[in-house]
Amino acid sequence: MIAPIERQLAGLRAVTAGWRKAGQTIGVVPTMGALHQGHLSLARAAREKCDRVIVTIFVNPKQFNNPDDLENYPRTEEDDARKLESIGVDLIYVPGPDQIYPDGFATTVTVAGLTDMLCGATRPGHFDGVATVVPKLFLQTSADYAFFGEKDYQQLQVVRRLAADLDIPIEVIGCPTIREEDGLAMSSRNLLLSDRSRIHAPVLAEVMTDMRDALRGGAAMTGIIADATARIQAAGFTDIDYLELRDGTDLSLLPHAKPDARLFAAAWLAGVRLIDNIAV
Repeated sequence: MIAPIERQLAGLRAVTAGWRKAGQTIGVVPTMGALHQGHLSLARAAREKCDRVIVTIFVNPKQFNNPDDLENYPRTEEDDARKLESIGVDLIYVPGPDQIYPDGFATTVTVAGLTDMLCGATRPGHFDGVATVVPKLFLQTSADYAFFGEKDYQQLQVVRRLAADLDIPIEVIGCPTIREEDGLAMSSRNLLLSDRSRIHAPVLAEVMTDMRDALRGGAAMTGIIADATARIQAAGFTDIDYLELRDGTDLSLLPHAKPDARLFAAAWLAGVRLIDNIAV
């Protein structure tokens, strides 16, 4: 059975109030739609842990610094609802902009430090958009647990930080990146790749895996970055926003591997920006 879709905050709160009265735990999976197996894995994790599960679908305009990127973002609500059917999600919350940013909305949440590098450096305002909408969704759903994928690892750390700093009573749970058979990290943006570009897209993960192995063997980033960059560009990637080794907690830049280190990459392929990260 396809889960009911709620578009109004008042209706959402009426439903969750009943769950709360019954003493049931609530899990939320915030998404921007165009669901793939990565999103579905989050919904399954929520289903296993929580009495009730809400999946939110909201294409947040504040996360896009490029209007064309916002306009071209895939919107597949009916297909998304069908994909969630087998998981047993209890409610799909699809608010309109007026339910998130009503007239007169004048607040922006900023998380300092964690947003100054990686995607924060190349996408101005992106994480302010994340940090503003996520607390709204947490509070609107009154969830006990929130589930985010490690594919957007910087986002995960930002969300954990803001939840702790703002004393929001929710546990933020990170779930492993789900990949295609050829290693490409699943992303809604993959739908924008042409057939030809899709063939070359897995090279990013292949290069990062080889870098990880070299770093585990004691190599320094300075010794492997040039070859890695050349391989990525040879596969057709044009601009590389970043290819860096960072601490997995505070995201500080690292010259060598250490416990909790992660490799991060963002690169453009035929006009599509792909990101990935792997633990070292």
